[in-house]
Amino acid sequence: MAKLSLELLVDTKSHKVLFAEAGKEFVDFLFSLLSLPIGSVITILSKQGMVGSLGNLYESVETLSDTYKQASQVALDALLKPAVVYASAAVPSLLPNLQMTNSTRFYGCGSWNYSYYNHVTNDPNVKCPSYGTQMDRALAYVDTPNKKSCSTEEGYVKGVVTYMIMDDLEVRPMSTISNITMINKFNIKDIGVLEEKVVDVDMDQGVELLKASLHSKAVLTEVFLKKKPYLVAEREDEGLHGEKFNLGREPFLRILFCVFYLYFVYCPPISEVCFKI
Repeated sequence: MAKLSLELLVDTKSHKVLFAEAGKEFVDFLFSLLSLPIGSVITILSKQGMVGSLGNLYESVETLSDTYKQASQVALDALLKPAVVYASAAVPSLLPNLQMTNSTRFYGCGSWNYSYYNHVTNDPNVKCPSYGTQMDRALAYVDTPNKKSCSTEEGYVKGVVTYMIMDDLEVRPMSTISNITMINKFNIKDIGVLEEKVVDVDMDQGVELLKASLHSKAVLTEVFLKKKPYLVAEREDEGLHGEKFNLGREPFLRILFCVFYLYFVYCPPISEVCFKI
């Protein structure tokens, strides 16, 4: 199991991660999240852990009766358990239940006859249109060489620099100037409130990072400081944009509250009639 380390710069006053310093391996992992098919994300987070309704859609495909299935089981499995294509095997594996591959596999007809090379598939159970047998003969896939780089280093980014990762997962190369710029951006007046914190990132944190990235703009804070941001709720007694009513902050509500208070205090006979009705 892969395990990485991450150095956080924390504002202890607001209990928030300003940014993190990370090497190539962690950035490769973050970038690899973009290659995950939705079916793989649901498998990792479980149907109950998914945001929105995609978990229900996944379960619908999973429980669909064979009577109504038009596609082959292989095609349906490609929806529920798709293979994840990574740039290379060097990308750290911080997520469970993944069927990883470095490239897509292709198959041809079983015969070596030259005329049958026109047929290619990614499903080895498909029948060859010309030969009639399964197309289970694996073909060699030749990838496009990278002519711009002579480096043998694999992955998505180069490992010669340290990277700055913002709380919302924005990634940029790190420098002394960028550090100062970020501190000024967050309007830090007292550098004494800043604290460096080194954390380990294993498979549990990998899953939490994936889940938080789907709904949060403060991913690092939520995962490593366990500070949950206020999510938009669906309760009817909450205000617009999911914010709870605050009498001290909403002038109209404060005035309305005062009116009802004076009404029921100084007009008891009328209020009693209203309650009886």
